Amino acid sequence: MTTVLRRAARWNRPLTSLVAAMVVLTVVAAVGILVDPRVLTGAPIWLKPFKFAVSFVLYGATLAWMLSLLPRRNRVAEWAAATIVALALVEMVVIVAQVIRGTTSHFNDTTPLNSALFAVMGAAIMVLFAAHLVLGVVLLIRRIPDRVAATAVGWGLGLSLLGMLAAVPMVRQTPDPAIEGVSGAHSVGVADGGPGLPVVGWSTTGGDLRIGHFVGLHALQALPLLAMLLNRLASRLDARTRVRLLVVAGAAYGVLTLVLTWQALRGQPLLRPDALTLAVVAALAVATATAIGLVLARRRPDLALAA
Repeated sequence: MTTVLRRAARWNRPLTSLVAAMVVLTVVAAVGILVDPRVLTGAPIWLKPFKFAVSFVLYGATLAWMLSLLPRRNRVAEWAAATIVALALVEMVVIVAQVIRGTTSHFNDTTPLNSALFAVMGAAIMVLFAAHLVLGVVLLIRRIPDRVAATAVGWGLGLSLLGMLAAVPMVRQTPDPAIEGVSGAHSVGVADGGPGLPVVGWSTTGGDLRIGHFVGLHALQALPLLAMLLNRLASRLDARTRVRLLVVAGAAYGVLTLVLTWQALRGQPLLRPDALTLAVVAALAVATATAIGLVLARRRPDLALAA
């Protein structure tokens, strides 16, 4: 693991510098949660920068590792990574600045300054999305030598883009008309800041669009981790079979992201699914299990006997 991290650091200094900065901010935000009594939209005021900092630690480290898989450096990929770092820093500066000011960073149109800062964040995310897409295209075109890792990287990058898009309905939500100066919402059917799950804060009384957003984004880590597990625990399977299993997992993960977003848009809490949602999830589970069975049944006969 240490060797992998050192190699990633050599391949992209800006990303690893971002990770280091976000680790420091994670500690600062954690201290803020403990010592700052202020509460904003039903949660400790430093909880948002804490969650975003942790997310950027994972995001930056994963992208640096992915770039280290390329057979040689690529200038376009490095420019895309540098752009992502710059925009991530813009996001975090705004979020922390608004915490210091004692107000929200997202959906805040209460004053011209707050509106401008939210607009800056929106523009930054759009450019980050484009840079992430460029990085994904480069990684696919340059063909990572390890087929299993290449498949995991491709699906992880693509599904994380889907996760970013899952956040778009948030800005289209119509909040309670009694709340002035709010231009969107995380929750559906209930006001933001109500009862929620510990740490993540996802609503337990209505739909929450952050769930599909979160799950989709972290495909970036989930699919590569699955590839590593397959390489370690299912090494008797040939590379083609492991690739096919990753394709099945990626497709199922993408559908799950859409199902969670669909559930939220219907104003339904994650832990209180109705019969229709349960039926869709059950169908997805059966389809995934069936596809896995078919993949394993088609593996090479000599390897099947060896197992």
